[in-house]
Amino acid sequence: MGLEEVVMNIEEVVMNIEEVVMDIEAVVMDLMEVVMDIEEVVMDILEMVIDPEEVVMDLEEAVLDIEAVVMDIEEVVLDIEAVVMDLIEVVMDIEEVVMDIEEVVMDMWKW
Repeated sequence: MGLEEVVMNIEEVVMNIEEVVMDIEAVVMDLMEVVMDIEEVVMDILEMVIDPEEVVMDLEEAVLDIEAVVMDIEEVVLDIEAVVMDLIEVVMDIEEVVMDIEEVVMDMWKW
C-alpha cells in the first residue's frame, strides 16, 4: 500500500467524520425543537388558570403534548445512538488507516 493510498484513506475518514458531525448537528437541532415544544406546553399550562373545567381539558391536552414530546425525545435518542455507532465506525476506520501508515513506514525503513 502506497503513501497516496494512505492519504486517500485519511481523507475518506475525515469526510466520514464531517458527515457524523453534521448528523450530530441535526440531532442537536431536533433536541432544540423538542425543548421549544416543552416550553410551549408549559406556557399553555400557565395560561390555564381561568376556568377549572377548561383547565382540566387543557391539562389533558398538555399531557398528550408532553407524551408526543417524549416520543420525539426517544426518536432523537435513537438518532444519537445511530450517530455514536457511526463515530465508532469512523474510529475503526482511523485505526485501520493508522495501521496502514505504520505498514508504509515499516516498508520505507526496509528500503
